[in-house]
Amino acid sequence: MKYSLSKLIKILPLFVVVLLLMQACKKDIADDPEFGEGDYPRIFYMGERFPASLIIDAGDTAVYDNLKFSPAGKVTIDWSVNDQVVSHDTVFNFVPTAGGEYKIKLAVTYKGMTSVRTSEVLVKPTTYVRRNFPKVMMAYLSETGTVADVQWNHISHLAVQMGRVSADGSLDITRANTNQLMDELVARGHNRGIPVLLSIYGRLTPVDGWALYGSDDMGPALRDVTKRAALVQQLKNYITQTRVDGVDIIFTDFNGAGEYGASLAALGPFVTALKTALPANSIVTVTVTTGWQHWEYPDLSAADWVNVHAYEDGVHVGPGAPLGQASSLAYMNSAADIWKNFHLPPSKVVVGFPVFGLRYNALDGSGNNLSWGSYDYLPYRDILTLDPAADTKEFVNSSKGIYYNGVPLIKQKAQAIKAGGFKGMYGWYIDADAKDSTKSLFKTAYDILEN
Repeated sequence: MKYSLSKLIKILPLFVVVLLLMQACKKDIADDPEFGEGDYPRIFYMGERFPASLIIDAGDTAVYDNLKFSPAGKVTIDWSVNDQVVSHDTVFNFVPTAGGEYKIKLAVTYKGMTSVRTSEVLVKPTTYVRRNFPKVMMAYLSETGTVADVQWNHISHLAVQMGRVSADGSLDITRANTNQLMDELVARGHNRGIPVLLSIYGRLTPVDGWALYGSDDMGPALRDVTKRAALVQQLKNYITQTRVDGVDIIFTDFNGAGEYGASLAALGPFVTALKTALPANSIVTVTVTTGWQHWEYPDLSAADWVNVHAYEDGVHVGPGAPLGQASSLAYMNSAADIWKNFHLPPSKVVVGFPVFGLRYNALDGSGNNLSWGSYDYLPYRDILTLDPAADTKEFVNSSKGIYYNGVPLIKQKAQAIKAGGFKGMYGWYIDADAKDSTKSLFKTAYDILEN
């Protein structure tokens, strides 16, 4: 039975008629478009096969296919890698043989009009040559840091604080694996000749990276021989899989812990086991303290070097503590000398500096710090927000006062470390540094140590 359009309108709802008419006129635009003068050719994605960015290993394949072009069969197709045309096919397989950063561009041309799509491919090299730096200038990337926070031109090594160790010996690397974060850091580091380490830790306080009182997360994992061996195996598997260059052990979370002596004693066998288990040329470092507990650290000569927590003197925090610079040049020198004079030669000692400030929020009647809860810490970048000229100072008159390390003090510290023959410096942490290179604490130290 046939119906005229007028009869359909009478017996069917209007929206149904409209749909029928649209279907009758519908054409496959990818195969049979109607182009007017000045129209651009079209590129259709028929699936998730043209990513804006991706990370792969050298030798792997980035596949760009399942595409349609219109007008079909009439367009000119150009695939280019870093602006060099390499193919004219409708599909493209990119197989990099070396690490690097590559720009894939698809250009489709019709009657002089061109449509372009691009994809960024970051390739992790299979092997790389480490750059030879006169001194270590290591940056810590905090557990909340991002790739964009890393100033690659101002560092020699990167330690990524994303390996949380629990008392049962388990290793949580969830953050490092999220969105291929560690893969990207390793790729970008290795393409520049810069080693990347996985920092493992227990429970640390935010911003300053110090121990929570009474915390002892990593200690039980090291004291138990079985748990320690299992942790070594987990680290070996991860390092082998990701090609991370080694492990940095932040062993400062024993503040107030009853069995800290036994935990420190277990640190020596743990370092030795790691050096034996990890791939050849892997780096193992240990972040150490300078309090009275330093006497109980074992022989750490098996480590490549130690990172000395040479800031926060402890004098300027707590109830009744006088306000002042907790991370002075004098304190750094004394902390470095403790490890040089009693533990290791200076060639195996890397000395730390803070990229944050100590802020007092409430004072007692004598003008001293009021209590354990009356102070906190502020990233250096946030101090610069309060005072754009803060890089030239080490005190900002905000709240009840903020003390920190500015550019002049970091210059003095770097000069002292270089003159003292120490292996280098590290900064805690690079995501707190200034984006402006003229105010950067890392660049300040780097320029002195590496020249």
